[in-house]
Amino acid sequence: MADFVRTLSHDVLATGPDSAGTREWLVANGLGGYASGAVSGAVTRRYHGLLIAALPAPLGRVLMLSQLSDVVVDADGHEYWLSSREANGDPREDAQTAALQEFRMEAGLPVWRFRAGGAVIEKQVVLPHGQNIVHVTYRVLEAKEPVQLRLRPVLAFRTQESAVDQPLAGAYRITAAGQRYEVSAGPDLPVLRMAIEGGDFPMTLDGGVRSEVYYRVEDERGYQARGSLWTPGYFSGEVGAGQSITFAAATEEWWRLEALPPADVLGFETERRRRIIQNAHPSLRYGAMAELVLSADSFLFVPAGRVADQMRARAEGDEVRTVIAGYHWFTDWGRDTMIALEGLTLATGRHMEAGWILHTFGHYIRDGLIPNMFPDGKDRGLYHTADATLWFFHALHRYLGVTGDRDTLRLLLPKLREVIDFHRRGTRFGIGVDPKDGLLRQGQEGYQLTWMDAKVDDWVVTPRRGKAVEINALWHNALRLTAGWLREEDGEAAARPLEELADQTRASFNARFWCPSAGHLFDVVDGEHGDDVACRPNQIFAVSLDHPVLERERWEPVVETVRKHLLTPVGLRSLAPGSRDYKAKYFGDLRARDAAYHQGTVWGWLIGPYVDAWLKLHPQDKAGARRLLEGFLPHLDEGGIGTISEIFDAEPPFTPRGCISQAWSVAEVLRCWVKTDG
Repeated sequence: MADFVRTLSHDVLATGPDSAGTREWLVANGLGGYASGAVSGAVTRRYHGLLIAALPAPLGRVLMLSQLSDVVVDADGHEYWLSSREANGDPREDAQTAALQEFRMEAGLPVWRFRAGGAVIEKQVVLPHGQNIVHVTYRVLEAKEPVQLRLRPVLAFRTQESAVDQPLAGAYRITAAGQRYEVSAGPDLPVLRMAIEGGDFPMTLDGGVRSEVYYRVEDERGYQARGSLWTPGYFSGEVGAGQSITFAAATEEWWRLEALPPADVLGFETERRRRIIQNAHPSLRYGAMAELVLSADSFLFVPAGRVADQMRARAEGDEVRTVIAGYHWFTDWGRDTMIALEGLTLATGRHMEAGWILHTFGHYIRDGLIPNMFPDGKDRGLYHTADATLWFFHALHRYLGVTGDRDTLRLLLPKLREVIDFHRRGTRFGIGVDPKDGLLRQGQEGYQLTWMDAKVDDWVVTPRRGKAVEINALWHNALRLTAGWLREEDGEAAARPLEELADQTRASFNARFWCPSAGHLFDVVDGEHGDDVACRPNQIFAVSLDHPVLERERWEPVVETVRKHLLTPVGLRSLAPGSRDYKAKYFGDLRARDAAYHQGTVWGWLIGPYVDAWLKLHPQDKAGARRLLEGFLPHLDEGGIGTISEIFDAEPPFTPRGCISQAWSVAEVLRCWVKTDG
């Protein structure tokens, strides 16, 4: 796997605006759980931890193990911290910090190399796929004599979204049976099981120690920033040069935790990742794109908490798959899943999983809508979206284009006809066709139903009630696609009514959405305050979709407007500079951040539709389209290492913000990399 290693040297980590303290790593387990932290070892977010387990509802994702405070004692008795002293939970303060020589992501798994006096030690984190288990392995690469390792587990059982001062338990209890240790906190919470593999490492129980921790990033984001962590004691033992030991922790039963030796777990996980890369499109099998293929894998998961869904799917001979929209705080979102489907699954050769995802969301259709999102720890989705369902048509079309899976089309086609019928009659949240012009309107007070969905209390930041430009581009696209499928399956007579409605929608769109004075499309027409002429990226979909709703002669001015005012090296701005509400930076508390979320902030995923539109105008310019993606390559060394952030500041240096790893950001770069190959 030598081709799939991203290395950050000591010099890189110690310099520049994005130091080791702000760079972060993440490993997912395929269930929605994960491990994540700052490269420096500091715990700066409520979401940082070595084991955030994915548990059945109503728990959801629960932080079980915050970190492993690790100290090396060399032959001369000198003590060195390997991780940051922040949140270490260890009462000793006389140790110095080991030198972090380099940090690597090896096939997407984090590895640190430290020099502690005369010893060189590597530390690696592995999460076995499909298990709520974490392995932290320490390898002594150089040492004249054996060194002593002192490993102190530091924990607080709490849901990942809870404030850091609101653990699920007030008291913990530890029990031991031989070299097995269990921490419990009541009958309604899982047990954390811990053991050391590979050496004699007894645990010293020192009565339980609590330490207060300051979560810097939570403070910057306006959340509770101080909370306590608890530790029962520490493991201690010796490791010589060429030897290794592994700390293992899990919410799984002991037989699962001990089923495989750590070396086999690493070997199997590495091989699994190698196969994932080899199954991807040939242009994605090396370099930065191979890293993004592994990042794509982290978003595809079995929703462990929704047990009934798994039982239903298996009873039907199917499997449940869905997509985490972003780490750390997103769950599975319908809109994000449908937009990301092609890049995450079809470009990476995971066609069967793409079909499972479509089947899963097809099962959830209610009143002509797919869910907007599934809240963490809940069994049922929320349906407040006007565009996610329309993206479902797009995702199915791309899936069929790759697989030719007519069985899935025939399974879903009745549901798609139902969706269109509900939209024509009108469904929830004011979503429905205006019979006068065939355009789709949407909106209900207190809701933001489009992808520009920032809302703080009762304040909808970007109110777009009315007829939004991308909603109608998607509606027209859905009508044309469905008409084509009906023609193939049932004949021309079945397709004709939808073709006629699509014709009406297209004629009305071109009559209503073009703004001659601005030279681009209105963002919303017939809105609460009339027609909105704000220059936003939503107009690009009128060109980029498979069935463009915009007349051909107006493609160039729309694409040129977007290029001139919205295009950056890492995506499109959400509002043009110079606009009244434009915000150049995304920072501060929740209200301040949401005020900027769609008011200039750059969204990485929007590079995808821009590339599509560019290639429609310049079909021979694949090289130029490929260059539009190259701005993401240096970003892989910042934010979440080896992945792509959710958003970026609107002005240079385009600082990454929001989630450190976002599904549709990764997916659209992968998709477009394949599209611009050759």
